[in-house]
Amino acid sequence: MRLRVPPGRAGRIWLRRRLAAVRHGLDVLDRKLRLLRREQDRLARNAERTGKEWVAACRAADEWLLRVTRLGGRRAVRLAAGDRTVDVRVQWDDALGTSYPARVACTLPDLDATPLLPITTALVPARHAYRAALRAGLEHAIAAEAARIVAADIASTRRRIRALEDRLLPALEQALAAVELSLDEMERADADRVRRIIGTEPELPHG
Repeated sequence: MRLRVPPGRAGRIWLRRRLAAVRHGLDVLDRKLRLLRREQDRLARNAERTGKEWVAACRAADEWLLRVTRLGGRRAVRLAAGDRTVDVRVQWDDALGTSYPARVACTLPDLDATPLLPITTALVPARHAYRAALRAGLEHAIAAEAARIVAADIASTRRRIRALEDRLLPALEQALAAVELSLDEMERADADRVRRIIGTEPELPHG
């Protein structure tokens, strides 16, 4: 890595400031990484829990769908489906500059707005089971996405730390060492010249 270092003592000051800034940045990134890992553990556990709940809710909904199909046929499913939509709103949180989905609000159509035809009594619990499966699916979706986003930020932070530790920090340290050596040689050369000048000055006659 090539650095554009100012010449002379200005370069030494510039390098020392840059090194201090890089070391401070590494400390900040290390703290961020530790906190993000804790948050990742929490989000991963949440994603695992919501995933199990979603699978269980889907299994229950499928069982009710099978009952409805056996009792009323596919026509009963088509009549119960309707054409209304679901309103879904996602709220986001922020952790150390990383935004991820944290909560979801789901507004489902009112069941009383469209009374079911008396095809089979299994339609009512089937509807409730599928509404529960939808909510569980939404909860798992935002939990899995939050875990993915934080994991990606952890990987990005690790890359930044490696770039600083493996490239920029050694380059600055080497450049500072070279500047320090050059300045030491210049100071020794200046001192030698001063001593030579003093040693060659003619002695003044004594009165």
